[in-house]
Amino acid sequence: MTRITVSPEDQLKELKRGAFEILPEEELLKKLKKSFEKQKPLIIKFGADPSRPDIHLGHTVVLQKLRLLQDFGHEIYFLIGDYTAQIGDPTGKNKTRPILTEEDVAQNAKTYQEQVGKVLDMSKTTVVFNKDWLGKFSGLDLIKLMSRATVGAILQRDDFSKRYNNAEAIYLHEFVYPILQGFDSVHLKADLELGGTDQTFNLMMGRHLQYSYEQEAQCILTMPLIEGTDGVNKMSKSMDNYIALTETPTNMFGKLMSISDELMKKYYLLLSRKPSTEVEAYIAALSAGTIHPMEAKKSLASEITGYYHGEAAGKEERDKFEARFTKKQIPDDIQTINKAAGVINLLELFLELELIKSKGDGRRLIQQNAVKVNFENHAAETLNLEAGSEVILKIGKLRMLKIVVA
Repeated sequence: MTRITVSPEDQLKELKRGAFEILPEEELLKKLKKSFEKQKPLIIKFGADPSRPDIHLGHTVVLQKLRLLQDFGHEIYFLIGDYTAQIGDPTGKNKTRPILTEEDVAQNAKTYQEQVGKVLDMSKTTVVFNKDWLGKFSGLDLIKLMSRATVGAILQRDDFSKRYNNAEAIYLHEFVYPILQGFDSVHLKADLELGGTDQTFNLMMGRHLQYSYEQEAQCILTMPLIEGTDGVNKMSKSMDNYIALTETPTNMFGKLMSISDELMKKYYLLLSRKPSTEVEAYIAALSAGTIHPMEAKKSLASEITGYYHGEAAGKEERDKFEARFTKKQIPDDIQTINKAAGVINLLELFLELELIKSKGDGRRLIQQNAVKVNFENHAAETLNLEAGSEVILKIGKLRMLKIVVA
């Protein structure tokens, strides 16, 4: 058995970094002290709904806390909700989610496990499937379980209350989901459960049911949802602002370099695996202006790319980025187009080449000095091309284009 060598106080300090909430914090500290004194690891639960097979950096905010707990010596139970996924978690939904087939769930679960292995040490992770116990429930067993929660308590959940007040349909099977998820904690005798802030109600249901079954109740630790590369919306595939774990090293590094300086601080807090003292020092230096944001961002992008593609890949991507964009070198594979001499509209050109999504996006880039002609800021929406010349256009931090003028 792995010895627990980090003090309870130091464990709690690292767990609190970037956390949204620990409920109750004093109770978790007591659990950590008892675990440390008896050298008995805590049982840590994390439930994954395999309805979405692709994992992005937003998901790793919680996964990295699990890895931290794993490194401290605690037991990680990675629970695949293969039974509950067939019901569909209604959290944050304004309509009923479609029910998945067993085949869909099985395939997604396999993909999920493979990607999670990029963060967790799977040799020290116990993977369990809640169909193994929930699938054995009789109709009477389910009714007895449901008798331990009230309709009033379920309707306190924000998404349910909104739908109820708006006279939108809520089906009875949706009420069952948080109760079944809560029972998973009873079955595993979990000491601590982790999740995003959108899962607080479901995590608290596990705590409630453990009380009901006369177990020592789990604590819960919730992590904030992280914004995507647009800096506004939660990272998600639907918003096309995500950074997938399966990105190529070049794409991952490039997307990380595209985030705003302000969002970078949050990424340091939630995605860096460096000790809290180092992360706090970086953020303080950024706020004080003693470190240039570009330098800090390159360090972060190299660090994160290195996690998923190897340290050498992170360093290589940083070197490539500096060669292309910092040192004003032109890459060999630069996109090249031919244009006749004369005045061109840059916004129309960018749209044609799918470098921007709208003229509004292009105008914002120009206003933010993010469009450069031959590495100099360009403040106009038009550009005069002189016959026989070559023009290097840089759009944002990552896109570069050569125009050969006839």
